Amino acid sequence: MKTHSFLYRRSFRRWFYPLLSISITFGIWFGAVNASQALSWRDLIFQGIQVIQLTTLSDRQEVELGKQINDQLINQEVKLLRNREATDYINQIGQRLAQVSGRSQIPYTFQVVNDPKINAFATMGGFVYINTGLMTAASNEAELASVMAHEIGHVVNRHAVSQMKRAAIAQGLANLAGVDKNIAVQIGVELALKRPNSREDEYEADQLGVAALGQAGYDQYGAVSFMEKLLGAGSPPTFLSTHPATSNRIAAMKQLIDPRLANNGAGMDNAAYQARVRRLLS
Repeated sequence: MKTHSFLYRRSFRRWFYPLLSISITFGIWFGAVNASQALSWRDLIFQGIQVIQLTTLSDRQEVELGKQINDQLINQEVKLLRNREATDYINQIGQRLAQVSGRSQIPYTFQVVNDPKINAFATMGGFVYINTGLMTAASNEAELASVMAHEIGHVVNRHAVSQMKRAAIAQGLANLAGVDKNIAVQIGVELALKRPNSREDEYEADQLGVAALGQAGYDQYGAVSFMEKLLGAGSPPTFLSTHPATSNRIAAMKQLIDPRLANNGAGMDNAAYQARVRRLLS
């Protein structure tokens, strides 16, 4: 009799507590849905599984969401360069910088976009994209690395996550339960392509980028020389038009440079870099 009672209690706990957890989850979700947007239980089940909470997004969840954004970007929005050697070169630089960043614990993915425009961007979870046009525009590896370090800075400070949260709220797509994951992916793709970074975000990414550049052994002045070159061009590229107050940012960068690392670090061999890039992109 005691054995039967013990088995019954164990069996009861096995199904009761998971059922209780599911009931509480649906209770929270159902309470967050506006009455004018009432959904069927079937809709609630499928949407509830997809809901994510951006304010408590873990590193693992951010990387997973970044993978989904990346899948849509490379399948529908951008054309990657199918050149393993060029990708390996960019990845080598990127990993060198990522290792000294403030979020070295997450995996980073560096990809080359086959596009002549001078551009680079990043999305959440450590996904960074470098256009072939930017590789060509850089005079040396330190200049190229400075842009990559800047994009890693956005990842470190989770700027894409903050932007996604603001965009979801502004568009009325977030509620107490969070944001539907499919909607979050669409917002992430749009943000990656439009690069709507605030002035504060840009300064933060500059600060982290210049610091990482020096810590990785690169000449920090590469960040300044590249921005000055682009700003002085007859027609500044889109890469700069989406970044506010470029001249002010250059002045701020100069203040960030460690004098010991100015014109004294790696990556300033123009001839070697340009020969390598010509070979990789030919």
